[in-house]
Amino acid sequence: MPHALTDLRVNTVTRPADRSGESLEADILVVGAGIAGLTAAIDAKRRGRDVVLADALPVLGGQCVNSMIGLFCGIYGNAPEYHQLTHGIFDEMFPALERSGDIAYNRTHTQTVPYDEVALGRWFENLVSELGIRVVLGASISGVGIDGGVIERVDFASRYGPVSVRAKGFVDATGDAALAWEAGLPCRVPERTVWGSQQIRLTGLVESAKPDPAELVARIDEKADQYGLIRRDGLAFFFPGRNTAVMNMTHVEAPLTAVAAAEAQLRGRAQADRVVEFLRTEFPAAFKDASVLAYGFPGRRQTRWLAADHQLTLDEVKQGTGFEDAVARTAWPVELHDRASGYAWETFGPDHVHYVPLRSLTSPDARNLVAAGRCVDGDAAALSSVRVMGPCSAMGSAAAHTLDLTLGGDVHDVELTALRDRIRDNVEG
Repeated sequence: MPHALTDLRVNTVTRPADRSGESLEADILVVGAGIAGLTAAIDAKRRGRDVVLADALPVLGGQCVNSMIGLFCGIYGNAPEYHQLTHGIFDEMFPALERSGDIAYNRTHTQTVPYDEVALGRWFENLVSELGIRVVLGASISGVGIDGGVIERVDFASRYGPVSVRAKGFVDATGDAALAWEAGLPCRVPERTVWGSQQIRLTGLVESAKPDPAELVARIDEKADQYGLIRRDGLAFFFPGRNTAVMNMTHVEAPLTAVAAAEAQLRGRAQADRVVEFLRTEFPAAFKDASVLAYGFPGRRQTRWLAADHQLTLDEVKQGTGFEDAVARTAWPVELHDRASGYAWETFGPDHVHYVPLRSLTSPDARNLVAAGRCVDGDAAALSSVRVMGPCSAMGSAAAHTLDLTLGGDVHDVELTALRDRIRDNVEG
């Protein structure tokens, strides 16, 4: 006689003949759930729009949570005033993380913000749940329906079957411009690799014995060949009081084909292991007992991006060119990782600010698409200075408000005064 606790029937099934899968409808579909996409989805939902948020990863947070970046950059201006340049979501996020002790502030040429990735991930997940944003995870774009410059739907492949989302407006926050690319829109790629990074979080450190940043860089440059390190410089982002640090000391290729990307990830992790060997041997007072707490997902900086109505230029960045349609600003340096051994690093003066125009987020060939984050348009050097998380979040907010103001119409016809009123804190003051 079956026991009540184990009386569970098992059925035999086969794949249904109908493979149409799930169909969703929304006002706005946001593809990409990193800082830009999350900001876009949250702001659109708070405007009363029905929002679907999709991402190829099985979790929310994109690179800001899952690549172990460990440091918010580009939110504040330069010393000595450190003016806050991006507000919005950070004005509620930072106090929440302060209350739990999961955030800190570093002041050098600018102010950066170390954070705990686990705490940040849960903060985003809780907010998305509270707002009732529908989420589709582990979903890669398999097709885009576009007619006369109007995107009508995006199809996804997931481990649970196909998913199709119809919407009136779309945000491409994929980082690699995957939505624009699959829609057949012109995109840009750099003529040579812009290197990504395999970040790791180390634990078991002795923070009080940490090396001076200049000493760390000098030792890497001296001993890189001995340890098989590609990059000849690097950074350690220590979280105060926890004897942990995120190590940014690798350069990893960022290809856009499946097999090559997987191979690059494996090489990146092996490279990170050599970094740990280097640190334990060369700086034993701080790292002798260090171990890897977590490997981040592959970090990608500049891979493929939208060919937009306006390509932001390095001259516009250096000159701090103002734009009538400015939607984001930052003072972050030019940080172009186009060399295996190192990267270009050009800082700006105390009063410098540069801007991103809405025209760098919109395609001349699409009426209801706005890009946000690191897949907006700039030349390689200009993009390297605006692809960090402060301006990426501001761009996500601008994308949401642009679509809200023009839903059912053309994003190129947005009323700039109305848009500026909504995003004023991110571009003025």
